[in-house]
Amino acid sequence: MQNVTDRIRNPFGMRPDCPSFVPGYGDANADFHVVGDRPGVHGGTAAAVPFTGEPWSPAFLSTLQSAGLIAGLAEGVAPDGVATDGDPTAVDPVSTDRTFLSYLHMCESDGPPDDDAYDDMERFFDAELRAIAAHVLLPVGARATEHVLETYTARAWKTEVDMDALHGEELLGAGWLVVPVKNPSDWTDGDADRLVDALGELRSTDFRRESDLGRFIAGSDPYLVR
Repeated sequence: MQNVTDRIRNPFGMRPDCPSFVPGYGDANADFHVVGDRPGVHGGTAAAVPFTGEPWSPAFLSTLQSAGLIAGLAEGVAPDGVATDGDPTAVDPVSTDRTFLSYLHMCESDGPPDDDAYDDMERFFDAELRAIAAHVLLPVGARATEHVLETYTARAWKTEVDMDALHGEELLGAGWLVVPVKNPSDWTDGDADRLVDALGELRSTDFRRESDLGRFIAGSDPYLVR
């Protein structure tokens, strides 16, 4: 497969019209795309990396590592994903492995953005999601889950967004598999293990679900479609 880019921080140079933001981070050639809400909900301000710097970040990042989605934290980085010395944004704290992290609304704000603000940020999120074209989307929390189900599947009308019930469940989307994740701040005993088990089972299967249609075209190169 052709390499999209080797850049880890903001690989596509997204520049929203706001003073401060938390851009996408990770492997732009990802199989797994973890989708959060915004910095005010899921953190990331200090390190400019999604899902870092919150009280629940160590448990969440440890779960992703146990599930094989990240390789761990860099040397000199605290368990919450923030570098302990110097400029925390000068270090790539999380070693991703075929995984990308981003938000629906990457801008930092004093209060919750309104629906128009989320709609305005949709162009950045959607462009990045389609450029990466991961096989599995992992929306974190109710807002991200609702958006992913409505936009990238045909299941929204028949799926109640009950995060306790959907946590770690595999849903088929339009070209993607969707595995919703309960908001980490709401996790209770067993939620981490449930997600690790679900992702471990998924990774043991042919989750890419690609077919090689190269035999129908000239040449010997494969032509993989979902």
